Amino acid sequence: MSESNPQNPRITWEGCSVLLDINDGDRLVFARLSPSSTIKIGNKKCCLSPLIGCPFGSLFQVETGPKGPYLLRLSATAAAESDHLKEKDDSQPTEGTNDNRSLIDNNKAQSLSGEDIDAMRREGATGDQIIEALIANSSTFDKKTLFSQEKYRLRKQKKYAPRVLLRRPFARSICEAYFKKHPARIGFMRVDALSLLLSLADVSAYSDVLVVDMVGGVITGAVAERLGGTGHVCNTYFGVTPYPMDIVRIFNFNDQICGRIVQTPVADLCSNQENKIEHFISHENTSSLETQPDADERSLSTTCILSDDAILEVQSVQEEISNDSLVKSVSVSETFISSGNGTSDHMDVDPCSTKSLDVIHEENASPVLKTCKSVKPGRQASPEAIKLWKENGFTSLIIAAPDLDTWKIVEELLPLLSYSAPFAIYHQYLQPLATCLHNLQTAKMAVGLQISEPWLREYQVLPCRTHPFMQMSAFGGYILSGVRICSNKPSHQS
Repeated sequence: MSESNPQNPRITWEGCSVLLDINDGDRLVFARLSPSSTIKIGNKKCCLSPLIGCPFGSLFQVETGPKGPYLLRLSATAAAESDHLKEKDDSQPTEGTNDNRSLIDNNKAQSLSGEDIDAMRREGATGDQIIEALIANSSTFDKKTLFSQEKYRLRKQKKYAPRVLLRRPFARSICEAYFKKHPARIGFMRVDALSLLLSLADVSAYSDVLVVDMVGGVITGAVAERLGGTGHVCNTYFGVTPYPMDIVRIFNFNDQICGRIVQTPVADLCSNQENKIEHFISHENTSSLETQPDADERSLSTTCILSDDAILEVQSVQEEISNDSLVKSVSVSETFISSGNGTSDHMDVDPCSTKSLDVIHEENASPVLKTCKSVKPGRQASPEAIKLWKENGFTSLIIAAPDLDTWKIVEELLPLLSYSAPFAIYHQYLQPLATCLHNLQTAKMAVGLQISEPWLREYQVLPCRTHPFMQMSAFGGYILSGVRICSNKPSHQS
């Protein structure tokens, strides 16, 4: 989603990621919308193009037309009537004269055959009409209890008229979907554990959060979502290969939020970067001056801005603008564009914008502005940003690395935090966190240490049938939290 063409985040667009909830949670599918994308529901293959341009929360039903199965969007009135009918049936008492003791399942109660159903489909009957025909031709439907009738209707609706709910992917829905489908990919982290992790780490606007994310990127995406385009999320890693964070791409972040997600190895954060930064800047100045031929020169002043109110460095660069065709990509606060007739056009660019513009100059033609590709999350952190973090420290630390030694990670990264900064560590098992807590207490590196075990129970709330769900998750991992304090041991900040 580009900032030059802002999209309504409540309405889908071509290329966005969506979460498709099929038959009220029976199946969860992540999909990227395009005119050619399809999804298979049962034995029917439907195109996802009708979903483009619809608001999140829309309800669709699979219907069969002359060209095959397709997704039909249900109006708000039809969906409300269906929900009202269901609530009306649920509100009625289940006790009555009818019971299921005399019913025998011998496959003879239904007089409507499969050939009759296929004939109705060829004639253009909708899924709801087929369901009503099945109920009318069932000899045992009226003898069942109201609860059994509703279960029968729901079972037939899932088979002959499946429904698809268009959900917006955000931290909660993504975590719930992965925990249900592939819990190992997110370290068996439940949604309540993720929310508690963000709260204990005090993730808020304008924070600089250091993250070790080895659970697919769900923590990085959740932190960036809570920051809302302010502050930074520094995803650090050990070695030379960054940890995968494919889940971040599902969040539909705009360029502003994607520009706040950076990556850098632990070695760059822990080593002395001052000489390296000076060498990098001097090398950039030298290379830019060497590439300039002896011609008319114009001074271009650029300002490197790390955050909204922190100006790191002002650098002056001599840059040539000739009458020939020239393509130059710039991202500055103020730019003067020289046209072919020698006049200067002034263009103001938002300094907070993270996208760059291609400025194309042609002889005897006006400048043409083209928007570059969208900013991808996970770019390498700049040396200026690393220097600032080494001087001031990070405001929060979140670790979710089940495959690494927890204490070794904490011992290496905790000195990178500013004093009185909170940290939170997630692990699937208790013992690594208990060992880390003992070592932190012995070294007097943190206070307020505690290990929390999140607990979640989901209830079914219906008249006369309110009880916990029979199948539920009894385990959501453990979280070690605390606050960093000043210790006698030398830190990386000094």
